[in-house]
Amino acid sequence: MELLFPIKGLHVGFPVSKQPANTSPHLNNVRPYDTLDNRIRGGQRPGLSQKYTDQIGDHNLPIIAMCSVTVID
Repeated sequence: MELLFPIKGLHVGFPVSKQPANTSPHLNNVRPYDTLDNRIRGGQRPGLSQKYTDQIGDHNLPIIAMCSVTVID
């Protein structure tokens, strides 16, 4: 049996036996395309909300933003 990543996304409303090709009735926090290589390779979607509400750093110099950097040689 070959299992393919559901690159066409979420599709609800049909029984599983009539599910359109390359879709899934259950998806959560996934995306079908790799943003760096611009190719189909399913992966986790980045977070959309703040995880912690505690202040990090000093009140005079709070950390207000963080980011991740990927280097491709």
